Amino acid sequence: MVATSTPAEQRTVLHNVSWETFEALLKDTGEERGSRFAYEDGTLEIMTPLFEHENPKIQFDRFILVLAEELGIEIKSGGSTTLKRRIAKRGIEPDNCFYIQNELTVRGRETINLETDPPPDLAIEIDITNSSVNKFRIYSALGVSELWRYDGEVLKFYQLVEGQYIEREFSVAFPIVSVSDIHRFIEQSKTMGEIALLKSFRTWVRETIG
Repeated sequence: MVATSTPAEQRTVLHNVSWETFEALLKDTGEERGSRFAYEDGTLEIMTPLFEHENPKIQFDRFILVLAEELGIEIKSGGSTTLKRRIAKRGIEPDNCFYIQNELTVRGRETINLETDPPPDLAIEIDITNSSVNKFRIYSALGVSELWRYDGEVLKFYQLVEGQYIEREFSVAFPIVSVSDIHRFIEQSKTMGEIALLKSFRTWVRETIG
């Protein structure tokens, strides 16, 4: 077992964890626990997010909600729901995930099973410190088509293309938005009040779509 700690995240890494043990831990700890799991072929990382991690997560969630509202797009938020596929021996709990292109397919669903249901269209991943598992491989195995990744300083957009994540300038789900646009508002969130920030972002979206 390896344990690391920063002001943003606390991580514990367990090795040689079977899929059955991973599923048992998910069941025993329940959905209300404060930590998040990432599992990659026998390696289990348990991450407890702290303030520096959670605040940008909330800003991303709000930005996506405003984008969907102003563009007239329906979305279904999956939060940090457990995304897993036994055959791939991969599982993860994102900071948030959204059904956008496939929203209608899962509308009204109370549970999601990636063995039969489509994966979320967009996942948000915040890693202030380096993860001990390869999250790109996990999300790729789960088939998540778009990933936004933020390390506290740099934001990047990725699109899944033939099993590999390719960096993109513009979002797939929200083509009017570039990575520099969102990064600018995330940076402003560090010095600006949250209500003023949200109003400013909404104004920018409306001006952008004309």
